[in-house]
Amino acid sequence: MRIHAVFNRDGGTFRTTDMQQFSQTAKTLFEERGHEFSSEIVSGKDMVKAMQRVAGESGEPVLMAGGGDGTISAAADIAWKAGIPLAVLPAGTMNLFARALKIPLDLTAALESLATGEIIAVDISTANDESFVHQFSIGFQPQMIEFRNTLEYSSRWGKRLASLRAFAKAVSKPPNFKVRMTLNGKASERKVSAVSVANNPYGQGMLPVPDKLGRGELGIYIARKPTPASIAKLALSVFTGSWRDHPDVEEKFARTIELHFPHLRKHAKATIDGELIQLPRDVKIQIHPGELKVLVPRSPGAEEADS
Repeated sequence: MRIHAVFNRDGGTFRTTDMQQFSQTAKTLFEERGHEFSSEIVSGKDMVKAMQRVAGESGEPVLMAGGGDGTISAAADIAWKAGIPLAVLPAGTMNLFARALKIPLDLTAALESLATGEIIAVDISTANDESFVHQFSIGFQPQMIEFRNTLEYSSRWGKRLASLRAFAKAVSKPPNFKVRMTLNGKASERKVSAVSVANNPYGQGMLPVPDKLGRGELGIYIARKPTPASIAKLALSVFTGSWRDHPDVEEKFARTIELHFPHLRKHAKATIDGELIQLPRDVKIQIHPGELKVLVPRSPGAEEADS
């Protein structure tokens, strides 16, 4: 394989990493296993242009993207549209897509596992024209992120603390809005506090991460309008990973869902893979099964077959 890596030097873990040494380590690990490897270190604002240049190279290179969830989401979009494989190097705070791909969160271990990895096909989803690999969300999550963006932090732990403070503020003033949903051909209108649509249903763990990225099915999570008594219980269930059992949360499955907001506020927001966007009045969300190629750690069965 020929791998071209683009590392976001502003990504969480990379901020305190000797990037020149790390790049050399990556080159050595991949070349020892017979691959071609090149890399570049760029600022966050230059990541998209750098990754687009890689996607335009001849010979279908593997685009390795190193950074947080926002960087990885952008990289997935570029790789998907260019039809080239993506390699994910988790250097952010949550690293949700990397977790779903079973990539080690330690950077050196991640490099080692990818250098002996295999390319597989996984699902990617779109909300209108915007692709996502984790989640499209309206209501609670965008409100929390808007609150968090008013706070200052300069480290991964600072970001986590800011997120907790923003979560507490959002819980104290939960959103409440009307949405018309068309799901599996059936339309319904209701008031809710949040709707999150995941690229594959979440697993049973504490974090909202799919067990599999190839089911070809959206996971749809609807939080009903909470009562004051249920807010604290819902917050606790999120932190303990038992939110699926909460009576105010519904889980549904579909390949396509259409959302319409009859009373959309002028500055209403949504999130795509954790990034705030302007919320359109109408959103069509659909999954594209097996359309994204990714480099992942080799499965135990594949290792045994090769031995």
